Amino acid sequence: AEWRALRPGSSPPRGSPACRRSRSCSSSTTGWPPTSTRSAVWSPRTASCSCRSASARSCGAARSAASKRSTRPSWRTRCALGDSQQRLILLSLSLSLGHRYAKKDADLSSSQARLKEAEALLNCKEAALNTAVSERKALESTLTDLQLHVQELEGGRSSAKKQLSDETLLRVDLENRCQSLMEELDFRKNMFEEEIKDTRHRHETRLVEVDSGRQMDYEFKLAAALADMRQQHDEQVQLYKDEMEQTYMAKLENVRLSSEMNSSSASMAREELHESTLRVESLSAQLTNLQKEARAWQDQIRELEAALSREKDLSRRLLAEKEREIAEIRAKMQQQLDEYEQLLDVKLALDMEINAYRKLLEGEEERLKLSPSPSARVTVSRASSSRSVRTARGKRKRVDVEESETSSSISIAHSASATGSVCIDELDVDGKFIRLHNSSEQDQPMAGFQLTRTIGDVSATYKFTAKYVLKAGQKVTIWASNAGVSSSPPADLIWKSQSSWGSGENVKVLLLSPGGEEVAVRSTVFRTAVEEEDEEEQEAEVIEERFFHQQV
Repeated sequence: AEWRALRPGSSPPRGSPACRRSRSCSSSTTGWPPTSTRSAVWSPRTASCSCRSASARSCGAARSAASKRSTRPSWRTRCALGDSQQRLILLSLSLSLGHRYAKKDADLSSSQARLKEAEALLNCKEAALNTAVSERKALESTLTDLQLHVQELEGGRSSAKKQLSDETLLRVDLENRCQSLMEELDFRKNMFEEEIKDTRHRHETRLVEVDSGRQMDYEFKLAAALADMRQQHDEQVQLYKDEMEQTYMAKLENVRLSSEMNSSSASMAREELHESTLRVESLSAQLTNLQKEARAWQDQIRELEAALSREKDLSRRLLAEKEREIAEIRAKMQQQLDEYEQLLDVKLALDMEINAYRKLLEGEEERLKLSPSPSARVTVSRASSSRSVRTARGKRKRVDVEESETSSSISIAHSASATGSVCIDELDVDGKFIRLHNSSEQDQPMAGFQLTRTIGDVSATYKFTAKYVLKAGQKVTIWASNAGVSSSPPADLIWKSQSSWGSGENVKVLLLSPGGEEVAVRSTVFRTAVEEEDEEEQEAEVIEERFFHQQV
């Protein structure tokens, strides 16, 4: 394997088994031909060689076989030790990561519990505040109604006062008129008495001139006329006086009744005003207390909001730190898993190559009916070499070394089918996304559709929302939460509850309709194929190698 990577036409390095096989003595002038392609066949350039005997050639072959057998166990031991060390490292790393993840998860749960308690307390305080605010609004509405009623009573009181003042002015006016009428009556009485005196004086003077015979008649007539005039004047004065007294008493009674009514209404208004004032004072005191309680609740709410914001910031920082640590842990785990998968792929390829060679050797042993010999084992690697010895008839025997290559490769087989307008267009082998395509010319409502991924016995289901519609000719990609892609509907959707779609040797994805029917299916299968080159030539080389060992 040391000189296999050399270019055609180059000689094997010094100290290698090939060099020892090519130069068995110091005087040999053998070398590699300048044009060797797939098999490193070499021949001596000169005809003279001091080591042409069969014993020398057999000694060289025995030394090369012994050197190969001596190196074979060390290679296997190194592979076994490396595999066990890798497993121990992976196991210890997974255990430490699991402990750290469990601790961080417990811290996250406690932070979420504290956050829920703070939110519950905040909701309780908000409910109490809402109750106090509603009571305050009810009291304010009652106070407004009472103030309106007080204003109405004040208006009635002012109107009653105005009416009382008007009636008082009317009474004073009537008294003044009555006084003026009495004065006028006295004035007229005095005037009439003066007229009577004047008339009497004139009659007396006239009576002096009249005969004494007719004096009695004139006096009698004068007395009768005076009495008649006095009676008429007295009747007129009494009638006028009675009329004035009746009018005055009626108006005075009306004023008294209205004054009593106004006094009663004013007293009632004063009582209602006093009660309203007391109630307003009590409501004002209650409102002041409620305002104080509301301010206290608001202060407490602000403190709780500040504490809640601090808790949220702390929880957010803790979550960000934990997410970062989880991302680092996942990255490390993914790196370890990738390395483990690479090692597993190499191991599988080597196992398949070893099994292929083992089956080939067993078939040849059964066909030739030979007993298996330890020297006939073939050492296999990713690019393995097999040595064949050909013995020609005659005196000279030529040892030719040929190299054959077997390579292993991993193939990915995809298969997809669809019965409806929506098909599964692409499935990421790393489990990051799944892409759907609406190949029809009509929009497809995705309400009730389910996308189910199955890897072995493990399955996961993604459900589309009731309002999502896949447009005609449009593609939608459903990303896992750890894919590092932001949500951009309707082209890019994020499955927040699933970190990865998963990967494995056999991945199957189904698109189910709301009735449970399969609309589309896509599967991915990983296969490891061993490509063998020139199998017939290898079989012949193995047969010749066994004949050579038997002859030796």
